[in-house]
Amino acid sequence: MIKKTLIFLAVAILGLAGYVAMQPDNFRIERRMIVNAPPQDVFAQVNDFRKWDDWSPWAKLDPDATVAFEGPRAGPGAVFKWAGNDKVGQGTMTLVANKPAEFVRVDVEFVKPFEGKSTSEFTFRPQGDRTQVTWTSYGPMTFLSKAMCLIMNMEKVLGPDMEKGLVQMKNVAEGRKS
Repeated sequence: MIKKTLIFLAVAILGLAGYVAMQPDNFRIERRMIVNAPPQDVFAQVNDFRKWDDWSPWAKLDPDATVAFEGPRAGPGAVFKWAGNDKVGQGTMTLVANKPAEFVRVDVEFVKPFEGKSTSEFTFRPQGDRTQVTWTSYGPMTFLSKAMCLIMNMEKVLGPDMEKGLVQMKNVAEGRKS
């Protein structure tokens, strides 16, 4: 009886591991918002990490988080490091590429609560006197992150935060309080 139970458990674990391994190797989440401001005004909110505190969906989750800035104030080479509670974790963002009023690319490296890497891209497209902002987050999925996504869907966890951030960015770029 014990032998059959152990064999059953081994087969179940191997089956689950196989199922996890077959999940997508990458994730991609995208959100859009129309902002009543020109592209250069919206771009300025993303290109300078010191301005992220005004609109980032994670900025207010830990008022005691420690933050540090390195490199240039804005643009490629700018670095933002943070360490906070379990809601914000710890990591580093590096602005790796931009084109004024068109796009910003940021590499993100998480240290806590889980290690991981991703990329966030922001594009700014003129729509008359308004701007369509697109925020895309993508990156590789490790075996552990694939397993976690069986319980917590990345789209449902990260997507609403991105939507909240875009609304807050819209308010800031349009000159309103978030």
